[in-house]
Amino acid sequence: MAAQSGTGVPTGGEADGTDEVADLFRALGRQIKVARERAGLSQKELGDRIGYGEETISSVERARRTPQPELLVAVDGLLDCGGLLASAAEDVERAKTRRRVRHPEWFRDYARLEAEAVELRYFANQAVPGLFQTREYARAVFASRQPFFDEETIEERVAARMTRQELMTRWPPPTVSAVVQETILRQPFGGPAVQRDQLEQLLRIGRLRHVEIQVMPTMSEEHAGMGGPFTLLTPKGKPQVAYLEVQHFSRLITDPEEVRVLAAKHGSIRGQALTPRESLHLLGKMPGDL
Repeated sequence: MAAQSGTGVPTGGEADGTDEVADLFRALGRQIKVARERAGLSQKELGDRIGYGEETISSVERARRTPQPELLVAVDGLLDCGGLLASAAEDVERAKTRRRVRHPEWFRDYARLEAEAVELRYFANQAVPGLFQTREYARAVFASRQPFFDEETIEERVAARMTRQELMTRWPPPTVSAVVQETILRQPFGGPAVQRDQLEQLLRIGRLRHVEIQVMPTMSEEHAGMGGPFTLLTPKGKPQVAYLEVQHFSRLITDPEEVRVLAAKHGSIRGQALTPRESLHLLGKMPGDL
């Protein structure tokens, strides 16, 4: 049976999921609301008195925005909360650190399998695979998403992606092969400087012994990957699975026949792409073309 998430990607609010971090932020939001109403203040009046906008107070009370420590201290002092809110400032800082490396709920099943992968195979025709991205390229990816992420969510997602890349330097590392569409590499995503750094990173990664990167040339007359990008993942001691993500929807595939079809397709794509040696030669020339 195929395991499917079948759900859209969350909107990127700061309370993704129902984990302990979100529970903490909801509890603090309720406490702020109770203290504000007890003092007879509107959200705007409270915001004006402590130097925050009405929307910020509203978002914190509804747990849609992280209750920053300085806000908690200000509310505690103004509304005479007896240190209840101020004492939670350290808890919020710890929670923010944990959240930076947490993945949104829809991605967590895949992330758990990826962490124990012995083999990863990619076909990418929309963006450079996440494990290969530079920090600035990843930031450009998340910043371009619509509906828009807020700045804190962008930083959380970038940090989580950078943490995932530790997989590439562990020992023993997974075997990684990726076919990347040439058009992705030539698109100045994030600007020429970001593009140049990303090309140079791909060149470095492609020289690692456990990694093979191939470029699917724009001029190729054959292309088995027109159905879109996908990932094949083999966890240690478990059967291979596949992962699809498109237009903010994701699907983790475990059905053996569906996985077999995608694995065969990946083999065809690799055969149609430039060889790893030819691809590294092309990648080496690209930064000079900018």
